[in-house]
Amino acid sequence: MPAAASSSSSSSSSSSSSSLLCLLALSLALGARGVAADPPRPVYTNHWAVRVRGGPAEAARLAAAYGYRSLGQIGSLENYYHFHHSKTFKRSTLSSRGPHTFLRMDPKVDWLQQQEVKRRVKRHVRGEPHALPFNDPVWPNMWYLHCGDRGSRCRSEMNVLAAWQRGYTGRNVVVTILDDGIERNHPDLLQNYDPLASYDVNGNDHDPTPRYDASNENKHGTRCAGEVAAAANNSYCVVGIAYNARIGGIRMLDGDVTDVVEAKSLGIRPDYIDIYSASWGPDDDGKTVDGPGLLAKQAFEHGIKKGRRGLGSIFVWASGNGGREGDYCSCDGYTNSIYTISISSTTENGYKPWYLEECASTLATTYSSGAFYERKIVTTDLRHRCTDGHTGTSVSAPMVAGIIALALEANPLLTWRDVQHLLVRTSRPVHLRAADWKTNGAGHKAIYMASGWWMQKLLWWKPRSGRRCPPSTSAWEAWTGCPSTSAPTTCCAPAP
Repeated sequence: MPAAASSSSSSSSSSSSSSLLCLLALSLALGARGVAADPPRPVYTNHWAVRVRGGPAEAARLAAAYGYRSLGQIGSLENYYHFHHSKTFKRSTLSSRGPHTFLRMDPKVDWLQQQEVKRRVKRHVRGEPHALPFNDPVWPNMWYLHCGDRGSRCRSEMNVLAAWQRGYTGRNVVVTILDDGIERNHPDLLQNYDPLASYDVNGNDHDPTPRYDASNENKHGTRCAGEVAAAANNSYCVVGIAYNARIGGIRMLDGDVTDVVEAKSLGIRPDYIDIYSASWGPDDDGKTVDGPGLLAKQAFEHGIKKGRRGLGSIFVWASGNGGREGDYCSCDGYTNSIYTISISSTTENGYKPWYLEECASTLATTYSSGAFYERKIVTTDLRHRCTDGHTGTSVSAPMVAGIIALALEANPLLTWRDVQHLLVRTSRPVHLRAADWKTNGAGHKAIYMASGWWMQKLLWWKPRSGRRCPPSTSAWEAWTGCPSTSAPTTCCAPAP
């Protein structure tokens, strides 16, 4: 029997209530530190998003007329185009005017926005023979796939081996990693690498190979890709959870991250790519409240409505590593979106890791790193290597992306909502160590959020706002639109 955990559903709270809760958490965190919340100054780039009526030819004509270069349509967003102005400062704290004002006044232009640099961080922590034998040398060290073994400290297996034994390996499913690129010629990725699922948004070309430097800073995407689709039985490194899936990479974190960059990345080939896996987001510092911009929001909605020929693109997101900073993942507009599958982590021994963020938007968890005596995740690494040091919720999102790929091979007609329901219904809280398991309104076990703590803070805040505070947990849910549960749970491959 698979041993994995149950989960609460993604939070679909109203924007006003969610923003209120996040801003309250931010003000309390800043108050505790005794510092003023000075917003960082925006940094403007020499790139613009422009909404033009008339199609690509008209956009190219307008760009040339006003001294720009049109870099084409923004992802799958019709009538939205990416303009570049080479004579404007690449980075400036002041927005540009001059010729840009004339472009804004053109009757063919409905909307124009100079792109600001967004800070986005990768969510890694800066810190017996088996029934299915593989000749990959690191296969025996993949402890999270051997949890059924008697000698293993983990007890909750994710049912991956059972899915393999039934013939499901991710075949004909396409997964792409939104990150700092992937090493497409890595011996463990080469066999499954898919150029049609790849693009270099930072370099505006079709090669997602990471930029190499002495510190191997851009290793993150290659590590995530290996978890999903490293080839099996090739006598090299590891075995991916969906080792016959097609794997692509979108290089978008190795440069200025703007709304245009995010929208382009989220909208690459939505009818071809099934699953997008992202292990990054705003700063997990306990002070930042941020989320997708106007274009990225539209890209999410376009993927959900039209991706996979109407079945909906599947966006898997790492929930964040700000636990030590008191960060609250519902203040992150990416992991809190109803369109994303928010994934957190549990340690080898079933504990909440020190970096875990608790919030109602978390749908499920998988294994990752923990305390110094608990093992990390093994996967592919930059420069054709392997690593046993992959960490944080960055690990957990691609692990779930691989599991979803197994489910899509079994049933390619699953919608994006079907996938969320499958994760909830097939997860179980086996061996996870927490004292606050509760059965929620849907009959699933989930972790009970400390609503009393939040209510105390709201009572403290009441005299300053005049807003009434909820007298009970049920009223709390009605008032905020958020369920009072979150789920540090272990996701598993659905049983047949």
